Amino acid sequence: MPFRISTGIENIDFPKLRNWLAEAYWSKLRTEEVIIKSLDNSDCFTAHLGDEMVGFARVVSDRATFAWLCDVYVDPGHRGTGVSRALMDAIMTHPDYATARWLLGTRDAHGLYEKYGFVTSTEPDRWMTKGFRDRFEP
Repeated sequence: MPFRISTGIENIDFPKLRNWLAEAYWSKLRTEEVIIKSLDNSDCFTAHLGDEMVGFARVVSDRATFAWLCDVYVDPGHRGTGVSRALMDAIMTHPDYATARWLLGTRDAHGLYEKYGFVTSTEPDRWMTKGFRDRFEP
């Protein structure tokens, strides 16, 4: 059965997503309030198998020049079945991001993102970050 990709927060199984983000290395300490605020201010993509949400991704974008791909998560029981590819296909072909420059961070999924044209930054001296690194680093 093919995965159904949906957009919009109304398609999110919030209790499941909250549990997923509590397990992910990058979001372990996010509060429910922060998760809700992040969803409200992002474009959310969900992957469903039947009625079950099996994957999630979020895009923060001005829909013209910049898009940040984040919070990509696939249910552990469905990893390796094409969920991440289905999400990425939907996101990368979405017309709202046709002219955007993309950014993402990952520790372990370089191979997936390279298939969609992502590369390790060739300008590390140009890109800077600011955040709460100590709040999400294990």
